[in-house]
Amino acid sequence: MSVITISDGVVSVEIDSGSALLRSIRKNDVEYLWQGDEKYWKSQDVNLFPYVGRLTDEKYIYSGKEYSMKIHGFCGSVTFQSENVSPDSVDFVLRDSEVTRSIYPFSFELRITYSVADGTLTKKCTVENRGDNVMCFGLGSHPGFNVPLGGDGDFSDWYFEFDSESRPVRIGFDQTTCRLNDVNEPFELEDGKRLRLDHSKFDLDAIVLQGMPKSVMLKSDVSGYAVRACYPDMEFLGLWHMPHTNAPYVCIEPWASLPSHSDYVEDLEKQDYLIHLPNGEIYTNTVTFEII
Repeated sequence: MSVITISDGVVSVEIDSGSALLRSIRKNDVEYLWQGDEKYWKSQDVNLFPYVGRLTDEKYIYSGKEYSMKIHGFCGSVTFQSENVSPDSVDFVLRDSEVTRSIYPFSFELRITYSVADGTLTKKCTVENRGDNVMCFGLGSHPGFNVPLGGDGDFSDWYFEFDSESRPVRIGFDQTTCRLNDVNEPFELEDGKRLRLDHSKFDLDAIVLQGMPKSVMLKSDVSGYAVRACYPDMEFLGLWHMPHTNAPYVCIEPWASLPSHSDYVEDLEKQDYLIHLPNGEIYTNTVTFEII
């Protein structure tokens, strides 16, 4: 594995040069990014494109034709090209190919730009529709963060705190298939802002919220370490670790779209929340992680 390192002199970030996945986020010799473990989750990060989550039978329909695609799309099985490498930023570019078009029949360019400044990691995703038809896609991030950060306290000492009070809903998932069941329910936050961590809270898989504030902090009262994630253009937020484990990490997953429904194969042109990008146009979405 070859990595590209970017830094602002305080926060240092390593990214896999082929997969464009985060491999390390360090500040003051403290590792913030989950380093992977087969027992809990062997990955550290996932780039979600052109679909977020699972498809029914790993299939979808577009323009009357059926296609097959695995969970979270194909970014994990293709190679990105690095461009515009500098000490504090780098672009990773993926363009459609014969392989991607057999899975996803669109001509596109996906550009993921990572940059570090003032203690904050920015991930900017730019999608260009290079084809003749409206491009239908989803987009999301999936980095895992160590809990406890810096080894301070126990898992249960940590919590998520949103920047303002809200009354979000939890998106309902079929527990057998991990796809949508259309049973969305109010999700109560302590004082309207806080979700305390407990391993059992992830036993039903990801907590996926809608109607939440667009900024959340992973923090603890026993530590000065924290991560603040901001996702102004994302409709949904997933919080996850491997169910039925005492996994020492949690993933912060801003999503622009949702997985498929549990009981039928989705038609991309009709599925709710997917991004519909006209030919020749460009879509941009930015997520930041402030490393505290």
